[in-house]
Formats: sequence, structure tokens, C-alpha cells
Amino acid sequence: MTSLEQARKIVQVMDSKKAKDIRLIKIEGISSLGDYFVVASASNTTQVKAIADEVEDEMTKLGLEPNRVEGRQSAQWILMDYYDVMVHVFLDEARSFYNLERLWSDAPQLDISDLLTQN
Repeated sequence: MTSLEQARKIVQVMDSKKAKDIRLIKIEGISSLGDYFVVASASNTTQVKAIADEVEDEMTKLGLEPNRVEGRQSAQWILMDYYDVMVHVFLDEARSFYNLERLWSDAPQLDISDLLTQN
């Protein structure tokens, strides 16, 4: 599975858990952190945890374990490091505060409309 395929699968998993404002950002060639960021948010900490748990469960089924997971306890911002794909699940307020999309504004956001089922 390529890093793009993995990132696209994560987008689908997040969408299935009703994550909001999902973004797939290509950082390959811009950063040594990996190839892609997948960023999403939720309106409460229970949903933030549920989204992160579902991503981890589905990636485990594919034989992919995270290098590390941070922020699970507070669930304001859960970061999951899948080596080439970094997953960020934010509480709405934390996402607004950290504004990763602005920090990485030079990185292209990929069209994921074909992966989303929500209206």
C-alpha cells in the first residue's frame, strides 16, 4: 500500500465516523515529516477519540501500526504517526487555534471529494 493509498483509506475511515472538514495535504518534498497529513476535526472529545480509535483499528486490520500516538488522554488534538502519513484529529477549538492548514499553506491540498459520503 502506497502512502497515498493509506492516506486515502484514512480519509474514508474518518468520514465513516462523521469527522468534519477532512483535508488531505501533500507534504512530500516540503517536509521530512512524511508524505501526507490527514487533518480532521470533531465537536467533542468523545468523537475525537472515536475517530482516532477507528483509524487505528482499520489500519491495524491492514497490518499498519502507528509509530506513535500522542494526545489521546486529553483528546484536544490526537496525533497518529504512520511514518509517511501523519494523522491529526482535532477538537474544533484546537484546530482553529493551531491552524495547521495555514502553517502548511505552501503544501497542496488534494481533492478527496470522491472519498466523502457526507453532505
